[in-house]
Amino acid sequence: MMDRNADAPWSQFDPEVYVDLNYRTPLEVDLLIVRLMRDYFSRCYAQGAPASVRGVDVGAGANLYPALSMLPWCEKILLLEYATPNVEYLERQASGGGYDTAWDAFWNELREAPAYRDVEPRSRFGEIVRVERANLLDLDGQRRWDIGTMFFVADSMSECADEFQRGVECFMDALTGGAPFAAAFMKESLGYQVGAHKYPAYRVNADRVRESLQPFTAELEIHDMDHMVRPGHEGMILALGRRNQAIATP
Repeated sequence: MMDRNADAPWSQFDPEVYVDLNYRTPLEVDLLIVRLMRDYFSRCYAQGAPASVRGVDVGAGANLYPALSMLPWCEKILLLEYATPNVEYLERQASGGGYDTAWDAFWNELREAPAYRDVEPRSRFGEIVRVERANLLDLDGQRRWDIGTMFFVADSMSECADEFQRGVECFMDALTGGAPFAAAFMKESLGYQVGAHKYPAYRVNADRVRESLQPFTAELEIHDMDHMVRPGHEGMILALGRRNQAIATP
């Protein structure tokens, strides 16, 4: 029997262990993803950003670099996350003295592009980032954002094809027409371990990612990267693009 999203032990997710495993020592593939995302968003806003861009990171988890990539462009950024331990982690990162130094290496990659150089990331992050507990699968298109990210979420919350596709659709329907986006997926993942707990995954490849996103996009580029960071997967896939204008009425 395949594990569905509701079956996973999200209340037991350990964000500190997750950060230690994946981000405390930056992986080259993550730095590559950050550079690709940085350059894509810079091209999208080459003529300047509109006055009031609102960003969203869907299923933010214990990962700040997608939100950091949106800092120069946004008036507000909302981090949507379901697992309560991750919500608490994100709230700590967005308050007080600023986010953990583990994220400095990712900002150093971002600030190589001109648009990022005049941003003081810690103060800006604290000023414009807010955290909300929400399930990706409950997004219904009633709220939409002008730029968005979704990193290792639709494919990393369930073993079921229908929930994967529903997750992609909910993310895309949360974007306004023409909104730039970045979405990342673990290629051919068999699931993943965080501390004592196992979490499900739906196996995808570049073709499956393209097929799931294509109906919602005005432009789309797929980066298929054969970087393995742990046993049980074959690499990472990064999708960069813009939401098309054909948004159905909720």
